[in-house]
Amino acid sequence: MNAAAISPEEQLETLKRGAVQIAPEGALLAKLKLGRPLVVKLGCDPSRPDLHLGHAVVLRKLRQFQDLGHKVVLIVGDFTGMIGDPTGKSRTRPALTLEETRENGRSYFEQASLILDLDPERLQVVYNSQWLEPMNFRDVIALAARHTVARMLERDEFQKRFRAGEAIAIHEFLYPLAQAMDSVAIKADVELGGTDQTFNLLVGRDIQEKYGLEPQVILTMPLLVGLDGLEKMSKSLGNYVGIAEAPETIFSKLMKVPDTVLSDYLRLLTSLNVEATLAAGPVAAHRELARQVVRDFCGAQAVAGAEERYNEVAKGFIPEEMREVGVPAEELDATGAVGVCRLAVLSGLAASNGEARRLIGNRGLKVNGETVTDEKSRVMIVDGLVMSRGKDNFARIRGL
Repeated sequence: MNAAAISPEEQLETLKRGAVQIAPEGALLAKLKLGRPLVVKLGCDPSRPDLHLGHAVVLRKLRQFQDLGHKVVLIVGDFTGMIGDPTGKSRTRPALTLEETRENGRSYFEQASLILDLDPERLQVVYNSQWLEPMNFRDVIALAARHTVARMLERDEFQKRFRAGEAIAIHEFLYPLAQAMDSVAIKADVELGGTDQTFNLLVGRDIQEKYGLEPQVILTMPLLVGLDGLEKMSKSLGNYVGIAEAPETIFSKLMKVPDTVLSDYLRLLTSLNVEATLAAGPVAAHRELARQVVRDFCGAQAVAGAEERYNEVAKGFIPEEMREVGVPAEELDATGAVGVCRLAVLSGLAASNGEARRLIGNRGLKVNGETVTDEKSRVMIVDGLVMSRGKDNFARIRGL
């Protein structure tokens, strides 16, 4: 679609849907009236290469810009990843090597391509080491002189840590400035992010103006609540739905979305009419959500199979075919048993002992169909043993 094929006012109404903030809204309308494709920026966090539906909220908004005829620029923060973004963190975030950030960036792009239009006229991918790495110390001092400590301390995370007497490293002040230089380098018209990125996006506006550029418009999207219905979706909390997961896994997880946040999922992840979908009742609404998301990320042909698998598992079906996991002899005690939490990790059903304990606390882990209730229990390893997480994630255990 050409940017001129739909009026600027209509474009604005489309882009406002689901957004928390467009600032300044009048400036976005003015940019849309320029009659040219806008440069729309998203900075990619290279610290986590696996994307989940929380990331998809912003990526879907980017796709809207593309469909309206604008150009998206994904900036892989391979250089800024070596600094560590303090956003939402109560302590300094560990830095990565340049090689790690670039490898994660490649994985990010591969998964983002499930949502974005890959036409080179509509999408560009760049690494910010391209302009940040050549900067010398004089350049960094000149950049730092364009912002103040007082403005930096307006950031909530910095305020809390400062008041608590916790250390704030000087390099953390440089992260928002480095991100702002990304906007300067590509002459961004618009920058997108979650609400937790509002501070960084506003710094980008200030720094662009200091470099003689028209300040970017910022557009923030809500943070998707995870499957626990409480915390922001996060792999570390285990409350996520990965966009590259198997279709039956995506379907099953979305059937567990708490009713309290179901409308948010429908609004932010689908094009369904939220009111009409909810009017059919919670079970039917969950199914429509699951079908739509599986269709979007796995293809229409995957929907029927994913739903059929869910129906079978919901009836207590234990599949004949499942992953087989061997437990090394050195993991077993003298009786041939292993701790249930350790077994969950070895079988790939939990990422850590802590996650296994949370699963047990939520009655989400079973051994041979029996719910595990004691996190300190030990399991005798015998051939044919089946451990499962939830209703659709199984592993057959054997000794090595």
